[in-house]
Amino acid sequence: MRIIGVSGIEGTMEFKRRQWPDLEEREYRISQGHDSAAALVIDGELVAAVAEERMSRRKHTGDFPLGAIHACLEQAGLAVGDIDAIAHSFDYEPYRAMYALDAGASECYRDVLSREAFKARVASALPELPELAQRVRHTDHHLAHAASAYFTSGWDECMVAVIDGMGEAHGATIYRAAGGRLEPVHRISAADSIGIFYSVVTLHLGFDFNSDEYKIMGLAPYGDPARFAEFFAEAIKLRADGGWDIGPLKLGGTREERERHAPVRRLLAEQLLPPREPDSEIADVHRDVAAALQASLDRAILHTCGHFARQLGMRRLALAGGVALNTTANGRLLASGVVEEIYVQPAAADDGSALGAALHHASAVGEVSNRRSPTPFYGPAHGPQEIERALAKHGGEGLAISRLAGLSETCAAAAAAIARGEVIAWYRGRMEFGPRALGHRSILADPSSPEMRDRVNALVKMREAFRPFAPAVSLEQVDRWFQTPPGTQLPYMTVNLQVRPEHRAGLPAITHVDGSARVQTVAGDDNGEFHELLRAVGEATGREMVLNTSFNVKGQAIVNTPQEALETFLGTGIVALFLGNTMVRKVNV
Repeated sequence: MRIIGVSGIEGTMEFKRRQWPDLEEREYRISQGHDSAAALVIDGELVAAVAEERMSRRKHTGDFPLGAIHACLEQAGLAVGDIDAIAHSFDYEPYRAMYALDAGASECYRDVLSREAFKARVASALPELPELAQRVRHTDHHLAHAASAYFTSGWDECMVAVIDGMGEAHGATIYRAAGGRLEPVHRISAADSIGIFYSVVTLHLGFDFNSDEYKIMGLAPYGDPARFAEFFAEAIKLRADGGWDIGPLKLGGTREERERHAPVRRLLAEQLLPPREPDSEIADVHRDVAAALQASLDRAILHTCGHFARQLGMRRLALAGGVALNTTANGRLLASGVVEEIYVQPAAADDGSALGAALHHASAVGEVSNRRSPTPFYGPAHGPQEIERALAKHGGEGLAISRLAGLSETCAAAAAAIARGEVIAWYRGRMEFGPRALGHRSILADPSSPEMRDRVNALVKMREAFRPFAPAVSLEQVDRWFQTPPGTQLPYMTVNLQVRPEHRAGLPAITHVDGSARVQTVAGDDNGEFHELLRAVGEATGREMVLNTSFNVKGQAIVNTPQEALETFLGTGIVALFLGNTMVRKVNV
C-alpha cells in the first residue's frame, strides 16, 4: 500500500487576517497548521519525506504540501494516480459541535479545519487522484505524532509522550505503546498547554510565536532562573495525577483577546517585565525570564514523564511534538534516570506528523515496519548534472572550481580547509527531513577556534550572537569529549550533553555558557560519508569533530538544490563550498 501522509492546514493565517485585519503581524502566527510536509510510506516502510518549506522556500509554511508530495513521488518513481491513500495529520470532526457555538469559529471550521475543506484542497491540488473520497484519511494530531515516534523507535513496548502547542484540543498526551497499538492514558487540555505558554512568553520577549522558541532555550543559560522562579511556580502547578495546570492561560477576555493571548501577555507585563520590541537590546531581565521559563518546562516534563513511567512500569520513552525539540529539557530528562532510554523522533515538530499520519494508517492495515529511524536522509538528491548546470550559471563570478577524484579526496580537502580555520559548506546526498542539518546540508567549522562562533553568527548565519552551535562528533569519540558512556548514539541532534570540563576551554565554539552542547553522533553505518569526513578532520586536527549548523541564513529554509546552495554560499562569508565531489572557492578570499 502506498500512503502519502501530509501535515499543515492551509489558510489559518489568512483566515485570521480576514477576521482581525489590524493585529500586529507577529500575532497572525498564533494559529494552527504551520510546517506542512509530506511523507511517503510504501508497504509499511518510509521511503521519502520532505518539508514543504524546502520546496517553496517559505519558512514554516502551512500551505498544502504539493511540492513536497511531488518530490516524494519522484523519488519513488510514482505518479499521483499510484497513491492508495492520502492521510492528514489533523482531524477536527470530533470537535465540530464545539466550533458551531460561535459564528466566527463555525466559519473557520467550515472553510479551513473541516474534513470537507481538506478534501477540497486535495481535489484542487491533485485533480488526477482517482476516487478521492475513498483515498482521503484523517488522524488525530497527537496520535499522528505518537505514531511517528513509536513506529520509528524500533521498540515493541514503550511510553510515548506527545507535547506541543496543541493538536485539535490538547496540549499533551501520554500513550502506552505495545504490540503495535497506541493507547492514550492521559491527556492535558490545550487550555493548559505548556507549549502554548512557552510560546506566549517567547512572543513577549520579542521573538516569534510558533517559530523562535528554540531561541529562548538558547538564551536561558545566560540568565538566573531564581529571579522569577516564584512566578513560574505559581503559573505552572504540577498535579498529583501527573499533569499540570497553567492558570494564566485561563484568564478571560473577548474572543479577539484570546486569539492574541492578550490576557496572559498583560499578566506578564504586570508581574514580570514590559514586552520587548523585536531586535531591541536583550537585557538581564530578558535572560532571567528565559531561564526561569526553561527551568519550569524542565520541571514539568520531568514530573509528567516520571509519573507515567512509574505508573506504566516502562523504562523506555519515545517523544514527539514541537516541545520534544527542546534539547535542554531532553538532556535533563535523560540525566534524571526516570527512564533508561529516550528516543526523540528527529522530525518531532508538525512536519513529522505527516510521517505519523502515514505510519498510523499503514499500521491499521497491518503493514507498518517498526524499526529505529536511521539518520533521516529522506529528501531529494541532486546529482552531478544538476550541480554542473548550477555551476555554469555562476562560472564568471570569481569562483575557482575543482573537480575532485572521489569522496576520499573531497574529505581530505574539506578537512584541510577546516583545519586552516575556514568556514565551509558541505552539500551531498539526500536532504534531511526535520529541522536539523545532519551532514548533508551543513555549514562546518573548527570547534576549537575561540572566535569561530561569533564569526559564523555574524558573517554566515546572520543571527543572534547568544545562540549556540552544535558539534557533530564520531560515535567512536563521543565519550572522549562529552560526559556520556562510550558508544552513546545521539544521531539526530536532539539532546544536550555536558562537555567534559577539561575540554570546555578547548572547544569554545560549541560549548554553551552552561557547559552543555547539543551533540550529534555520527556513525559509519547510517551516515557513512559524513563519518568519513570526520575521520579526515580527526587526522588533520586530532578531533573527529566539527561545528555543524544548517546550510541557510536567518529567515531562509535550509537549501535544497545546488542552485540554492551556490546562491547562499555567494551571499555569506563561507570560504569554500563542497557540492558532491566538486570544490568551489571564492577567489581572493
